[in-house]
Order: sequence, then C-alpha cells, then structure tokens
Amino acid sequence: MASTTDALAEVDLDITGMTCASCANRIERKLNKLDGVSASVNYATEKAHVTFAEPVTADDLLATVSAAGYAATMPRPESAEGEPDRDAGLDALRRRLVVSAVLTLPVVALAMVPAWQVDGWQWISLALATPVVAWGAWPFHRAAAVNLRHGATTMDTLVSLGVLAAYLWSLVALLVGDAGTIGMTHRLELSLERSDGLDQVYFEAATAVTTFLLAGRWFERRSKRRAGEALRALMTLGAKDVAVLRDGVETRVPVGSLGVDDRFVVRPGETVATDGTVESGASALDASLVSGETVPVEVGPGAAVVGGTVNTSGRLVVRADRVGADTQLSRMARLVEEAQQGKTRAQRLADRVSGVFVPTVIALAALTLVGWLLAGAGAATAFTAAVAVLIIACPCALGLATPTALMVGTGRGAQLGVLIRGPEVLESTRRVDTVVLDKTGTVTTGELALVDVVVVEGESPADVRRLAAALEAGSEHPIARAVAGPGPHPEVEGFRNREGLGVRGRVEGHDVVVGRPELLTDEGLEVPTAVADALDAARGRGRTAVVVGWDGRARGVLAVADTVKPTSAEAVRRLRDLGLEPVLLTGDHERVAESVAREVGIDRVVAGVLPEGKVEVVRDLQAQGRVVAMVGDGVNDAAALATADLGIAMGTGTDAAIAAANLTLVRGDLRVAADAVRLSRRTLGTIRGNLFWAFAYNVAALPVAAAGLLTPMIAGGAMALSSVFVVANSLRLRSFR
Repeated sequence: MASTTDALAEVDLDITGMTCASCANRIERKLNKLDGVSASVNYATEKAHVTFAEPVTADDLLATVSAAGYAATMPRPESAEGEPDRDAGLDALRRRLVVSAVLTLPVVALAMVPAWQVDGWQWISLALATPVVAWGAWPFHRAAAVNLRHGATTMDTLVSLGVLAAYLWSLVALLVGDAGTIGMTHRLELSLERSDGLDQVYFEAATAVTTFLLAGRWFERRSKRRAGEALRALMTLGAKDVAVLRDGVETRVPVGSLGVDDRFVVRPGETVATDGTVESGASALDASLVSGETVPVEVGPGAAVVGGTVNTSGRLVVRADRVGADTQLSRMARLVEEAQQGKTRAQRLADRVSGVFVPTVIALAALTLVGWLLAGAGAATAFTAAVAVLIIACPCALGLATPTALMVGTGRGAQLGVLIRGPEVLESTRRVDTVVLDKTGTVTTGELALVDVVVVEGESPADVRRLAAALEAGSEHPIARAVAGPGPHPEVEGFRNREGLGVRGRVEGHDVVVGRPELLTDEGLEVPTAVADALDAARGRGRTAVVVGWDGRARGVLAVADTVKPTSAEAVRRLRDLGLEPVLLTGDHERVAESVAREVGIDRVVAGVLPEGKVEVVRDLQAQGRVVAMVGDGVNDAAALATADLGIAMGTGTDAAIAAANLTLVRGDLRVAADAVRLSRRTLGTIRGNLFWAFAYNVAALPVAAAGLLTPMIAGGAMALSSVFVVANSLRLRSFR
C-alpha cells in the first residue's frame, strides 16, 4: 500500500457492463488489489469511487476494470448530451423485452393449455423459443461468457445456465427422445412422475424465465433512474447563461465563463447564475428548489444569494462570489453523490455474501440434480429442480437493497434541504440519544436586535428609540447597528464616540447621549433609580442594555439581544419526540444561555466554554455512555462536530463547520435537524427491510426449489418480483414529509 505521506487522488469512474451485485463486487476486488488503491463500486449508481496514489494512474484503473471484463470511463459532466445515451439503453432493453414477451406468450400458452396443443406444437414452440433464448437472453449469455473467461461466476452465470439447460434439454428431447413425436401432448399436472425426461420439452421455462428477468432488468433500470432524479435535478437547477455587466453593458454569456467578482444582472423570473452578493436592487428569491424553504426570501444590497434560486420580482445586480464547483449548489450535488456511492456495514456484509453465493448455488444445483437422480425420481424431476435452483437464487434483490434506498433517501433529503454525507451516517442516527446544540447561529439568529425599550414616566418610547437610533447610526459597533435598525434617521450634529462607553451628539435640538451609565454621569446627566433598575433587569435576563438620555437626564433603556429563532422551540420539542435529550452549549455568559434555554425548553445548559471546551463537553457525554449528535454553524464548532458521533452543520454557517459535519442542513432552521434524523432513520429502516427480504427470500426459496416444488418458470417470476419489490419499497421514501 502507498504510504500516508503520498499525495492521494480521487476519481469517480463510470462503469458499464455490470448486471448484478456480484459484478460490482468483482470489480471492487480487482481495483483494491492495486497498490495504494481504495475502491468502492456501487451497482445502483454504476460508479466506482476510487482513492489512489502514485505510481498508480487513472489509466491503470481503467485498464484494470477492462481486464475484469467491464468498461470504465472517466466521468463526464452532467449535460444534455449525456442523457440520450442512457435513454437509448433503456429503450433497447424495452425493445428486447417486448419482442421476447410477444414470442414467449404463445410458447407458454401452448405448454400450459393441452387443448391448444395442435399437431407439431412442440416444433412451433422451438421456432418461437429460439430467438428468445438466443437474442432475448443474449445479455445474460454475453456477461456469463465474459466472466467465465476471467474465472468468475455472477448472477448472469446462473441465468445463462438455467435458460440454456432448459432449451438444450428440450432440443435433445425433440431430436433424440419421444418429445418430437407428432401428436405428443403435455398434461398439466402438479405431481412429478419418474421418467427419462426425454418425452417433455421446457421451452416455456427457458422463454418465460428470460422474459421475466428482462422485465425485472427493465423495471430495475427505470427505477434506478427515478431514484437518481433528485441528483440530476440538482445538477440542472443552475442557469445556462447569464447577463454579465461589462463597462456598463449587458452581455449574454454561458454561465461557465462567469468569473469571481464579475457583476451580472438577474431579471424577474430568471435563475440566479451563481453564489454572490447583491450590489443593487431589491427582490424576493424563491429558494424552494435549493433549500426546501417555501417562503420567498427578501434580499437587497449586501445580501448573499445562492445560485439556483429564482428571482420573483425586482431587477438585481449581483457580484459573483463563487463559481463552478465551489458554489453551494455544486457542493450539495457532490455531497449527495458521495453519499449515494457509499455502503453501509450491512451492505458490505451483503457484498461478501454475494461473492461466494453464486459458486455455492451452482454447487447446490449440481447436488440437487444428483440427489434426485440417486433417489430414482427420474431425469425430468431432477432437471426441473436443478434449473429452478439456478433461477431462484439470482441475487438481484440483494444487490439492489442498499443502493436504491440510499439513492432515494439522499435524493429526497436534498430536496428537503438535508445533505447526508455518507451511508455510515444512517447507522449513527439510529443510536443517537443526546443532541448538543450550539447557541449562536443555531438556536438563535446570531445577530443582535433591539428587543425592549423601557422609558421613565412621561417619556415616549418612540422618541427614545428614534433619537438613540439617529445617534447610533453613525457607529459600526454591533450593538449600535442593532439599536439603529433600518433608516432613515434624523440628522446628527457634533457626533462624538467615546471608545468603550458610548456616543453623543445633537439630534433634533437635543444633546443626546447613548451608552453606559458611566458615560451619562460623566456628561452630567442624572440617572434615575427607575432607569438603573431597568438596566439591572435587562442584564439579569442576559441582555445587553444601553441608557439613553438628553437635556440633563436619562430617559430610558434600550435592550438588545441575540434573538431566538422563531422555530427553535418547536425544533427542540421535535428532537425530544425522537428520544433525544437536548443540551445547550455556548461560549456566552451563563445568564444569557439560561435565558435562551428557558425560552426554547432546554433543561441542561453548558455555558462559558471555549472551542476546545466544546470538544471536551462532547467527549464527557460520550464517556458517560451517551451517543452524541452535535449541531453547530461556526468555525469554533468544527472540532466538536468532528468529535461527535453525528455532526450536523447549519448550511448557513461556515465552510469549516460544513466540512466537519456528517449532515448539513441547507436552511438555518433547526427544525430540519429533526427531519434529518427522521429521514436518516427511515432510510436505514428501509435498507434493513430490503436486506431482510432479499436474504429471507433466498434462504426460504432455495430449499423449496431443491425439493422440486417450484418450476423454473415460477422461480424466474418470483426472482424478478423480489427485485421489483425491493426497488418499490425504496421508492416509498420519495413520499417522506
């Protein structure tokens, strides 16, 4: 293996030619045999995620896949040109299915209805069955032959063996045995009689199995495309072209040529081309396709906008901050795709099982054949049971159990504003019992706002607020900005700032002072007891307060605070309903933290901790036997997010927090955290249900087939239906709310 100091590269290869989970397992083993290579091959997405180091190159990876009997190409960007290829493949499969079904129907009818068995019916069946076995089942034969050349067996080996065995046995019976006699008929009986088997034909088994499996493949492929629709929708949300402002002139250019700091125009009804900052104009943006937020977001100069959102009203001029792969939309799509390519622990076990499953089934079919012959049941009975074993064992459902649920679950999550980084996250959500919530930016807005105005008797709150806002509008301090609020404000004369104390100036004919009580005292203003009491009350509630006065006397107190998000209390309740105990964690003062905790319904508070202290809090909870989820949004939360068993980042936060987290919430709404946990648990439950069905089906069906209680035709139908069941069960996740 390459040393950890080697520069690692990552690539996602597009794989073609895979027909089952065994194929994916084989390619994965071949790639992982290369020095310094770690590969994960996903049958459902038809991709291989490969990490490799020198001296291995991308060409070596492509050659290894080719040597395994499959084809690999470097990934192409999702584009309009890419879609027709996949549609053409689906159309070709449908044509093969339709032709096979049309030819199979009379073959099955002739075999099953003695009244329709006219003279020479068996030869008619031969003529109809030959194109189905040769052309309809060709994908199975070709894949089996390719794998046989490499000394491997897959699901296609089972199908090809079963179909060819039924057809060739029937052909021998026609040419050598009594089955070719004109006037021969088949009796439709449930009992098995001992005979040499050369008086019956099995064309209906060969053709029906082929048609059933082709139908299963077609449904499977179409369902996989539907399962991946969310990702493709993300990739195509962005604008195709953009009106760039150059020297004051609008020029329409492809969005790919847009650069950082370019200014571009977004008219009503147009899609914002990339992430940026509004320079001029005001509008409401529909972000529902990106974040799941149904209410349009008001934006104006200085507001950040996300590519993929739709302008609903006014004209905007935006400066590009991120382009290409750095945009939020691209990062969302990348996270979703990475999650879909991963595997849960249960799926890794299923892959290992499928690697030995096919040889085991072939051995079991041989033992079934020999066992029935030794028991004296006759060749027909032995042959029927052996072929049924081969057909019923095809592990399609096993290979689809995890990938389809992951594709649908992560895709649905992206639509709702939940990005699941990988399948191992699903395992974590099941065990989590404690959720640690960062306060600032997660439970609260992270921005100071004016929350209370208290005035002495005889004063107007509106006057106190207006005069204070006019004065504070000249300061850049966060508290001043909270007091000032939006304009317009009265003019100020003689503005003066007292560092660390406050400001003063003349407004509407009054000498106004805003700041600490000490500043007002220094300036010769009286601070009444009522004002001092209001100041202490505000501080006791964890708020920051300033005193406002003019003309020799303090007139009132303005309290500002980091306000609690209106959705946080409901979010905490939802988390409790999921069995999670919430803990509020913050670097703020204890009184501030306790005030916020009371407002949202949290009992346990840990306040006054530094970033490294947040890590210790998480570790202490883990040491108590708790499985911890951490929700945060800042750089100071990144270490704690990485330490927690489940890290959940607010998508409105910093890149460092998002990079360290397992789940990302596109919106800054804490309620989505509960939705994320519910969706993850639902997806994991679907995966487990799928795997149970797939394992239980094979375990239960193999003995039944070996006992001669299933015909090959019924076995083929049951096998195809098991795959359809697994995919349909996964698609139920699309309705998650």
